[in-house]
Amino acid sequence: MEQKQVTVGDIKIGAGAPLVLISGPCVIENEKITLETASFLKGLAEKVNIPLIFKSSYDKANRTSINSFRGPGLKKGLKILDRVKKDLNIPVLSDVHRISEINAAQKVLDVIQIPAFLCRQTDLILEVAKTGKPVNIKKGQFLAPWDMDNVIQKVLSAGTENLLITERGTMFGYNNLVVDFRAIAIMHQTGWPVIFDATHSVQIPGGKGTCSGGNREFVPLLAKAAVASGVDAVFMEVHQDPDRALCDGPNSLKLNMLENLLLDLKRIRMAITNDIPKTLNSTT
Repeated sequence: MEQKQVTVGDIKIGAGAPLVLISGPCVIENEKITLETASFLKGLAEKVNIPLIFKSSYDKANRTSINSFRGPGLKKGLKILDRVKKDLNIPVLSDVHRISEINAAQKVLDVIQIPAFLCRQTDLILEVAKTGKPVNIKKGQFLAPWDMDNVIQKVLSAGTENLLITERGTMFGYNNLVVDFRAIAIMHQTGWPVIFDATHSVQIPGGKGTCSGGNREFVPLLAKAAVASGVDAVFMEVHQDPDRALCDGPNSLKLNMLENLLLDLKRIRMAITNDIPKTLNSTT
């Protein structure tokens, strides 16, 4: 299958384009943290020369507990993301959970994301696809990689080819996920760009009773394996202080862990594409 390329702003994803980073806090906690994190990520992305798409959720409608922090909501959250986009000149991605959100979301977002739990919600997928915006669909923890072909056909039926698909681990018994790296190759056979969600893949869903746990120490290992397996982009949620994050802290990376990891990922990418320069340092 011929590999396709999707354009997000000035960023190309797939079909021989450079590796892309999708990153940001899991949820928008407030404007200050969001802008500070986005500014840090922009500076780092420029330093290591990797294209960046900023991700943060305005509403996490699938939290474990009714008491869990969900975010600032649609109106306020999109306003903050719009500041990131305009003030810092970074494309932004966030997820929609309801059809009623799409009209407002498409005016701000450069990529509209379908969360893993909603990847089979036909009406939601069709309405998002009809916007013509790039859509990133996360493979549900309950789906086999070849089942994503049915999801892809729903998007294509709406007349768009701006499609990205994401691997984020598969349920392995209760409160655990496992990554089968064959899934990356299988989903690549569809021809569409494949993203690897390294931080949600180490999540322990509901593992703390009223919230999810996670093993962030395994994020670098899985991210490296995914790049070696040929992914087109890596999705990693980050936080200034993950232990105090209001959402998904246990599986989020500390900001100071990111630079060395990105350099390692670039080395792996260069190795598998036979594009190894004479020297590789933090500015290549």
